[in-house]
Amino acid sequence: MVRKIVYWTSTVIVAVMLLFSLSYLTGNPQVVSGFTKAGYPQHLRIILGIAKPAAAIVLLLPGFALLKEWAYAGAAFAWVMAFVAHYSAGDGVQVWGMPLVLLVLLIISYLTRPASRSLRALPATA
Repeated sequence: MVRKIVYWTSTVIVAVMLLFSLSYLTGNPQVVSGFTKAGYPQHLRIILGIAKPAAAIVLLLPGFALLKEWAYAGAAFAWVMAFVAHYSAGDGVQVWGMPLVLLVLLIISYLTRPASRSLRALPATA
């Protein structure tokens, strides 16, 4: 029971944070300047504004075991790169610490997920 609570709590927090990436699509000046400061092109903002919310949906829905693996990997890669970008830009721990916290929650979600939400649940093919 505890494992289930830990899984759902970490997964919901991760999914909500991924859904916040929809703001990348608004052209908000703060988001645009953040990507510029990090040295990222603006088209990456659009791609992440679509991919991160899609990953959130995949993580919350039942099934889609292979897509879930990709969603976990994509979110991990995005948050590692966010940490590196913020740290390299000289941002303080209050900025670059958030991607690390989210990465830890993502790892917790991944490690506590039920077998029905992992590739282990898929039947072996000959």
